[in-house]
Amino acid sequence: MSTFRILSLDGGGIRGIITATMLQRLSADQRLRGWLDSADLIAGTSTGGLLALGLAHGVDLQRIRDLYETKGREIFDDSWLDDLVDLGQVAGAEYDNRKLERELRSIFGETTLAQLQKRVLITAFDLDNESADLKRRTWKPKLFHNFPGPDSDGAALAYKMGLYTSAAPTYFPSVDGYIDGGVFANNPSMCALTQTQDARIRNHPALSEIVLLSLGTGTPLVYVPGKRLDWGFAQWAQPLISLMLDGVSGIADYQCGKILNERYHRLAPVLPPSVSFPLDAVKRVPDMIQFAEGLDLSATIQWLRKHWMPDQAGTQPAAPRRSGAARRMAR
Repeated sequence: MSTFRILSLDGGGIRGIITATMLQRLSADQRLRGWLDSADLIAGTSTGGLLALGLAHGVDLQRIRDLYETKGREIFDDSWLDDLVDLGQVAGAEYDNRKLERELRSIFGETTLAQLQKRVLITAFDLDNESADLKRRTWKPKLFHNFPGPDSDGAALAYKMGLYTSAAPTYFPSVDGYIDGGVFANNPSMCALTQTQDARIRNHPALSEIVLLSLGTGTPLVYVPGKRLDWGFAQWAQPLISLMLDGVSGIADYQCGKILNERYHRLAPVLPPSVSFPLDAVKRVPDMIQFAEGLDLSATIQWLRKHWMPDQAGTQPAAPRRSGAARRMAR
């Protein structure tokens, strides 16, 4: 039976360094040689979307990791002048996204989604569909993808998709009317799984052919004490952002697990009690790397050998090859 491999990458701001480090560690394991190259679809939200676009473009993992380590401070740079203009985030986003745009342009140039080496699915949220029919004008989730078909976004510029998916509310301004897909799918696993079953895609894989690896960016042990919180906008504003970006990942995990059973695996390491890495905690990147380097990845390695690359389990690693399911979808 053919295998269609999906890699799904959560959002999490600068915590994407945790994902990049885990990917690098898994790829360095000789028993898994070529596993990442054999992914048929890479889905991502926010920082996971940036990783997905980079991997699909053939960018080396070390270069991706270097971006977090060397460019993170520039991207999350909040000058005193910007604070003055936006009244200390009360009337404006915390950061300008022009430096992020510069970095994305340097990587992707004018590359379109159709020109990427792999299938991708990138989440964003459209604040206004600008429909001429007022009865249909609304905001809505948007899944950008490069699958062939009548609804393909193959002509969209990759760097633009990176800006759309990472425009987290209060952190960055919206871009062309789009904000971070994390407001509805910080864990894009279910979005990716559903996309492969779209009837408009010819020769799509059966559910029984799909294996899905989902990676988180570190799960904080966050809670709000109190049985009755009589809060208003001021008290709920910041917790609500965290609820949207961190709190909605579990439902996709539950759904994919029930649908795919053992052909689904989630690697979402839990942070130690009292440890939290905010989306913009650039000064704590060394701590995040140390955390990711110390994780026990044995269960994920075992799952990859059994389900992602079963032909290689117990044998010498072989060069990656495109699955039959993926070849069918490419036609």
